Amino acid sequence: MASSVFSFSLFFFFLLFSFTTSLHLCTAFSAQHSPLRHHLRHPRFAGHNYRDALSKSILYFEGQRSGKLPPNQRITWRRDSGLSDGSAMNVDLVGGYYDAGDNVKFGFPMAFTATMLSWRVVEFGGLMKSELCNAREAIRWATDYLLKATAQPDTIYVQVGDANKDHACWERPEDMDTPRNVFKIDRNTPGSEVAAETASALAAASLVFRRIDPTYAKLLVTRAIRVFEFADKYRGVYSNGLKKVVCPFYCSFSGYQDELLWGAAWLHRATKNPMYLQYIQVNGQTLGADESDNTFGWDNKHVGARILLSKAFLVQKLQSLHDYKGHADNYICSLIPGTPSSQAQYTPGGLLFKMNDSNMQYVTSTSFLLLTYAKYLTSAHKVVNCGGAVVTPNRLRFIAKKQVDYLLETTLENVLHGGVRSKVPSEDPP
Repeated sequence: MASSVFSFSLFFFFLLFSFTTSLHLCTAFSAQHSPLRHHLRHPRFAGHNYRDALSKSILYFEGQRSGKLPPNQRITWRRDSGLSDGSAMNVDLVGGYYDAGDNVKFGFPMAFTATMLSWRVVEFGGLMKSELCNAREAIRWATDYLLKATAQPDTIYVQVGDANKDHACWERPEDMDTPRNVFKIDRNTPGSEVAAETASALAAASLVFRRIDPTYAKLLVTRAIRVFEFADKYRGVYSNGLKKVVCPFYCSFSGYQDELLWGAAWLHRATKNPMYLQYIQVNGQTLGADESDNTFGWDNKHVGARILLSKAFLVQKLQSLHDYKGHADNYICSLIPGTPSSQAQYTPGGLLFKMNDSNMQYVTSTSFLLLTYAKYLTSAHKVVNCGGAVVTPNRLRFIAKKQVDYLLETTLENVLHGGVRSKVPSEDPP
């Protein structure tokens, strides 16, 4: 399925983005406490260039570009494509990103991509050095498109292309001859999850550009406010009204409640408007703030919202969001082997196993949240208490590091072997 390819590449970028910036915080810890330290000194495990992997992961997004490519396009074998996108409905939908190996532009995962890219830059951009400009360009390529898709009030153009026909014809976007149908949500055919995710993307991106391009940032956050109002006022699941178009590719299985909470969290962070804090306080429980769904990805954002809102309590001392620190802790404890509330499964080589379909995207998204929460905990001088077991920020970084090392085949000699078991090997630090 195309979504698995795109999601893995997307989240691998997120993980490398966070991991390279956190590496100096966990290397000494893991070397001191892990029985694997003699393996890490072996030539096979030495000298892997995480920053080079990060650079290539960002470059991936240039290969996914649709539209009129800029003069500084680094993947030079790509050419302009999709230059008439939107013409079927007399709108300009040129630009954005293709999904994985498809020539379809799905608005739901594209918006999530923009949200997550922006979160990375907001949290770790100061340490990205030469890649920061490229990361911003990747974000802007998405948000420029999302601004076009939301130009009309109470309407969002959520897809360009017929996924079924596209999947039946493997061809370069420069040569595509498959239909460029356009699909939208509006008051009569609502889609709160894709609308709220789009609002999240625009709000998060406004934080990225606030200092370097305040005019653009203001446009993004103003549009985010309007789009979120549409998402909340006209509630409905977009894969109901557009089921034949978006399913089975990007059906919404988790509903729209998680995106509404996620969107409100991003608007609160971007605007500091107490209206969004009140919205979260009033609606948080009904939107699933304390549900035990512990999978984070393009469809379900509950966990991400909990981690994001926990920062307001941990770092900004916003006492009214105290419960979100507890919700975030519960999620973290579900991942830690040996704790009373541990629910996660790991392979014998130490890889997190969430599900059979597209597991790697969940490995990387989970690892990112571990690193981000470790940052928040460190800033607040806090730890996580898992039923009496104290889990430190360094422990979270160590677990995340093991995941990226597994993905890069640099941790265990048998990373590609074995089934699933409930505990990781005993080399985990205490």
